[in-house]
Amino acid sequence: MKTAGLIVEYNPFHKGHLYHIEKTKEVTGADTIIAVMSGNFVQRGAPAVMPKHLRARCALLCGASAVIELPVCYAAASAEYFALGAVSLLDRLGCVDSVCFGSECGDIKILEEIADIVEEEPEEYRALLKEALKTGLSFPLARQHALMQYETILSEPNNILGIEYLKALKRLNSPMKAFTIRRAGAGYHDIVISGGFSSASAIRTCIDSFPEIRNQIPENCHAVIQEAYHRRFPIQSGDFSLLLKTALLSETPDSLVRYLDINRGLANRIINMRNDFLNLEQFCGLLKTKELTYSRISRALFHILLNITKQDMEDYRNAGSVFYARILGFREQDSALLRLLKQSSQIPVITRLSQKKLPDSAGSSMMDTDIYAADLYESVVTGKFQTPFINELQQSVIKLPPAQS
Repeated sequence: MKTAGLIVEYNPFHKGHLYHIEKTKEVTGADTIIAVMSGNFVQRGAPAVMPKHLRARCALLCGASAVIELPVCYAAASAEYFALGAVSLLDRLGCVDSVCFGSECGDIKILEEIADIVEEEPEEYRALLKEALKTGLSFPLARQHALMQYETILSEPNNILGIEYLKALKRLNSPMKAFTIRRAGAGYHDIVISGGFSSASAIRTCIDSFPEIRNQIPENCHAVIQEAYHRRFPIQSGDFSLLLKTALLSETPDSLVRYLDINRGLANRIINMRNDFLNLEQFCGLLKTKELTYSRISRALFHILLNITKQDMEDYRNAGSVFYARILGFREQDSALLRLLKQSSQIPVITRLSQKKLPDSAGSSMMDTDIYAADLYESVVTGKFQTPFINELQQSVIKLPPAQS
């Protein structure tokens, strides 16, 4: 059995993601696909627009063999952490032959060349990076400036993530082979629905009107999404405004610097502008500067809300990065893959949280954060749509029968 790994958010799942799954099978020759997917919070520093189990079901309906949740400390982190967590998880499963990601570039050799430069940091590159940072540029822009011949490639978000995946593969000395597929259709940041593959950004912009996005969603997902529409989604950053404002009331500059992505300067800005907080999106705009991007600030604020600290991340990296593989769902016709996972995995493979105790303290801490994040998201869903609360410990793994796949 040949298995390919995908690192995804599916926020929401659309036809471009279906294309990615189908193309991955073609270019890698894989029999089965494992998708490592962000849970209820995503890398741009926001809640997922749809709950993770709904997005996982869509992926299974469209050809993924199994969906495994990326722990929230990585899912809602910078590109480097996001990639390290996801690649480490796939690597520790022990049965994944390749990783296939989408990119604007579509050329794995060019991306590997840049990844080598960024990872090894030759003296000339370090000097250029240092000079760029002195001018006040943010780190991503300074890095782009230091690699001017690759400026176009480094300006595209999927290329940047792809480079981070390749860096992680190299750091881990992983045997998994890397493939990339050129991104098809609209650009990552396009916010207008198009006739072909629209971006997830465009679909999220129109998410309040399901008829507008219906043609962008694979047909076999229509029923499950329609059923959840205005019962489980859409969820937006603003829905967490009151929770965040309440959390900030008990913070000080000294306490804020504990959290991931928050330095002294940002901590001071948060406290100084706290009285001007109206909602989460507006507050991100107030805090934004030339050096601090909107996404960086939004991630930092959600780290406060989810209690993700710098010390947590240091402890996780020192202890092995990931400590379990929590399966959100799988196709019953690919149950042989589940058996293989349980035999080959270097970490526990979990299908029900209530039945699994982790002996490792770092793993227990990571899982506690995952459970808290899921319950916090669920509380927003239930409050917004007046639906029954489902505790994360009560969530069952999705088992998709052959007739539905």
